[in-house]
Amino acid sequence: MLMSLSVILIAQTEDNGVKTFHGKPQLGLKVKEFKNGMNGLNLTDAQKESFKVSTMATQKLLLPLRNELGEAEAHQKTLLSAEKPDFAAINKNIEKIGGIRIEMAKIQTRHRLEMRAQLSDEQRLKLELFKGKMKMGKGHFGNKPGLE
Repeated sequence: MLMSLSVILIAQTEDNGVKTFHGKPQLGLKVKEFKNGMNGLNLTDAQKESFKVSTMATQKLLLPLRNELGEAEAHQKTLLSAEKPDFAAINKNIEKIGGIRIEMAKIQTRHRLEMRAQLSDEQRLKLELFKGKMKMGKGHFGNKPGLE
């Protein structure tokens, strides 16, 4: 009887719209809010098409770099797990990983700036306000409870 009652109590949830993880409320934009924030920019059809083409081109540039990065990181694990690690090879591989990440960051930054340049002043302002909301703990990468 006690076991079944505890199972029932654990299975019940309160639907107040607040997501929880281990009983703690979780901050974050829901996917719907994120899409609404981006839709709030009121992009023209030409902007949407341009962004789509630019994003595809950027992803094509990044794909081989992501693959190369994965291979270099896997190689790093191999180097580190050796019985007698070769520090020169480890350091050389660290440099390689860093170089790949730098190249990826350059491509991503160029893409963001090219997209941003196509926005009107009003759209840019809305985007900055939306990004600020994301950084203030309300977005996917914002501060989470207990991590401050």
